[in-house]
Amino acid sequence: MRLFYLFLLLLLTSCYQVERNCLDYKTGTYKSTIVIDDVSYVSTFTRTEELQIETFESKTDSASVRWINDCEVVFKTINPKNMAERKDIHLKILTTTDSTYTFEYSYVGETLKQKGVATKIE
Repeated sequence: MRLFYLFLLLLLTSCYQVERNCLDYKTGTYKSTIVIDDVSYVSTFTRTEELQIETFESKTDSASVRWINDCEVVFKTINPKNMAERKDIHLKILTTTDSTYTFEYSYVGETLKQKGVATKIE
């Protein structure tokens, strides 16, 4: 009988798929929230097919956009001012809803990843 319940549980959970309608989030205006060490960081950005313009703590920065596939993108800062800004950022959309997406990002080639949520404003 336990085997039956285990099989039933496995069958039901294997049918569940995380929703990822990444194409809905390729362009638009967003508010992004990231929590690092219990501190919440909020930025706003507008993304087109080729460019992302982001404002964080009253500073605006621009990056070129290169989509790897429907759910993964690489950002390259257009006018880097220091070594950290010269590193490309890889972002992967993990899940989507009708107005938000959860993502993880890291510098290209590094293993430390951070997670955040972006909410579509327009």
